[in-house]
Amino acid sequence: MQELVKGITNFSLGNLIMFVIAGILIYLAITKEYEPTLLLPIGFGTILSNIPFSAAIDPEHGVLTFLYNNAIRNDLFPVLIFIAVGAMIDFGPLLQNPFMLFFGAAAQFGIFATMMLALLLGFDLGAAASIGIIGAADGPTSIFVANKFITDNQALVGAITVAAYSYMSLVPIIQPPVIKLLTTKKERLIRMEYTQVDIPKSVKILFPIVITIIAGIVAPDSVSLVGLLMFGNLIRECGVLERLSQSAQNELANLVTILLGVIIGSTMVARDFLQWQTLAILGLGLVAFIFDTAGGVLFAKFLNLFLKKKVNPMIGAAGISAFPMSARVIQKMATKEDPTNFIIMQSISANVSGQLGSVVAGGMLLALVPSFL
Repeated sequence: MQELVKGITNFSLGNLIMFVIAGILIYLAITKEYEPTLLLPIGFGTILSNIPFSAAIDPEHGVLTFLYNNAIRNDLFPVLIFIAVGAMIDFGPLLQNPFMLFFGAAAQFGIFATMMLALLLGFDLGAAASIGIIGAADGPTSIFVANKFITDNQALVGAITVAAYSYMSLVPIIQPPVIKLLTTKKERLIRMEYTQVDIPKSVKILFPIVITIIAGIVAPDSVSLVGLLMFGNLIRECGVLERLSQSAQNELANLVTILLGVIIGSTMVARDFLQWQTLAILGLGLVAFIFDTAGGVLFAKFLNLFLKKKVNPMIGAAGISAFPMSARVIQKMATKEDPTNFIIMQSISANVSGQLGSVVAGGMLLALVPSFL
């Protein structure tokens, strides 16, 4: 009889609060369509982990505990996601306009600014780096880095993941006010010429190979991230693995995303998640996205001091990794100012470069932070 009622007798206010949080995530996923492929599984995983004595997270036999230890802790699922993402990305716009690489680098400013702020708030260096990487606007990179530096508190990894994916979905709400604050109407009306350039197939094939080698030599700890992202892209561009490319973009991405979300949700147990650090992480995540946007815009404005052909500063904000959402936001803002102004290709180029920039930034943290720990 005691076994039948232990779930009821051990149900706490913390469990109820986590159910409410789970409900909010599921609501945002279904009603608002904010990153539904991940927020919904995360929300349901949170429910599973906050049922008292849940068999799903039993330390010895729980299926979600097993999956976390064998698919998240060893980085299997995050890097599999990178293969899928690489297969989805067309680096053609970036290859046509390599200048946009600078914006992909500048828009990572939020990572390091937020990391410094987290240190001031009392987080240790490893946790601060993990929080800062939220600014990469790249969920798998956030999970990958957090797993390296936070080994004693799964709930913080869950909070970082939720913050990363939640703010990615809120890019259309976060970026426009920041951009308008930092630019004038005249700057937002700047037109940019775009010339279509045919990229040889050989260049598209060599690009992922060369990037992997260069990034690997500069930051060896980034090889798992950059390497498998580029491998996915090589599958796409080689032209002889169309079936595998489609499988990576669809079946692999869908299966891993479903399981990844539920597993991350299972780490959000009330006793660990309901602490001041969690609220701080959520707040710092927003700061990271704001600083990313501001860094990209201000860098573009700085370049305009020296360029004869001015760039639209809004392009800089597209240098974050939230692809292709950020590029669409920038084009929408440009069209609102002038219905005949089309900067979508430049925005996409900057957005694609942000994918590379976020991964390289993650690799830099993985390479540098351990030497100070």
